[in-house]
Amino acid sequence: MVFVRSISSLSKLRSQLVQRSNLANSVRWLQIQSSPELDLQSQLKEMIPEQQERLKKFRSEHGKVQIGNITVDMVIGGMRGMTGLLWETSLLDPDEGIRFRGLSIPECQKLLPTAVSGGEPLPEGLLWLLLTGKVPTNEQVDALSKELRSRATVPDYVYKAIDALPVTSHPMTQFTSGVMALQVNSEFQKAYEKGIPKSKYWEPTYEDSLNLIAQLPVVASYVYRRVYKDAKIIPLDDSLDYGANFSHMLGFDDPKMHELMRLYVTIHSDHEGGNVSAHTGHLVASALSDPYLSFAAALNGLAGPLHGLANQEVLLWIKSVVDECGENITTDQLKDYVWKTLNSGKVVPGYGHGVLRKTDPRYMCQREFALKHLPDDPLFQLVSKLYDVVPPILTQLGKVKNPWPNVDAHSGVLLNYFGLAEARYFTVLFGVSRSIGICSQLIWDRALGLPLERPKSVTMDWLENYCKKAA
Repeated sequence: MVFVRSISSLSKLRSQLVQRSNLANSVRWLQIQSSPELDLQSQLKEMIPEQQERLKKFRSEHGKVQIGNITVDMVIGGMRGMTGLLWETSLLDPDEGIRFRGLSIPECQKLLPTAVSGGEPLPEGLLWLLLTGKVPTNEQVDALSKELRSRATVPDYVYKAIDALPVTSHPMTQFTSGVMALQVNSEFQKAYEKGIPKSKYWEPTYEDSLNLIAQLPVVASYVYRRVYKDAKIIPLDDSLDYGANFSHMLGFDDPKMHELMRLYVTIHSDHEGGNVSAHTGHLVASALSDPYLSFAAALNGLAGPLHGLANQEVLLWIKSVVDECGENITTDQLKDYVWKTLNSGKVVPGYGHGVLRKTDPRYMCQREFALKHLPDDPLFQLVSKLYDVVPPILTQLGKVKNPWPNVDAHSGVLLNYFGLAEARYFTVLFGVSRSIGICSQLIWDRALGLPLERPKSVTMDWLENYCKKAA
């Protein structure tokens, strides 16, 4: 399947984004960027007082309004379906998928600046969008890209901290250790220790967040080159954008791989606030832990098999299919292999989602990329067959709420095609990407003065007694 873009022209979409009432209602201050201001922080300084007043007024008028009922299933079932977080940068609809500040992925692909005509959106553009709610100009994205490069210097002690670990350590362990080492230079920690008004918390948080986002590809590529390429390090190229530079430092300079990395970082950046990594980052930061500590915690959540590690498992499973059945596997053989996996008590990795009830739009845009750049790749063709085979089988089981593929079902095959075949590393790529969403929201957490997160927990006895009384 290929995305059918419902908006026929850029000018039409721009007009709709400004005028369409339903979008204006959900993202009240989203607009096409018209200000000549190139400095992102200056834009935020103008916006924050208005949003602070908006939140204060809204809470005063509607703070006691109920927005849902909590059931026992929610309490013991991972809080599924429970609305309990304010997360401004993105919203996930079960049927429609993710929207970044009100924009769908196809809309982002049309509206956000690109490095090449008709290419994939630049991650810097999405960062601007998430922070401001505005679609940036090419000039603003160029300025932000330059600023991120200027912030990308990583101290030697960070590399030494990583080198203290065995080279056989999981790449996520090494990556998280590098992030913790970066924390030494936290601007927020320094400002807090000196004393800073609560209304100014967002400013050193902004500095830490932009520094962290800029430094992560350098640290991540160091881990990759250390583990898989005999520690032959490739320095940052001052002429390249964020996604292309990450690809370059990893050792991949095919222009198509640069495009893939721009797409990958963009679509993996944010997925509202309830997923493990995003929620963990928000929770830890609510204690006024700085962005480095908060994001390191988020990475440890991302490293779990039920979250970010899943993209590693997908490619390994697909390769196991090829090893057992060959690349020219028939549909019947594939069905048998899927049933074999399920009957062994395992899941088919890359299928299903905690919120989504349709095919993940992030899967679809990757499929669109593959149809454009690698339509004849055997592993991509196998992924396409799986898309036809797996959902009916999962539906037949009757136990799965969402039988459709998620973002992880496709990303590994694309990376593998361009030579990045080390599946154990894939979650690090996810981690770099997720920093854009988590750090953007963290800046707004501090700007809006959001409090320490402290939900109430109960015991089994309490639940049983409560239910007896309610009966």
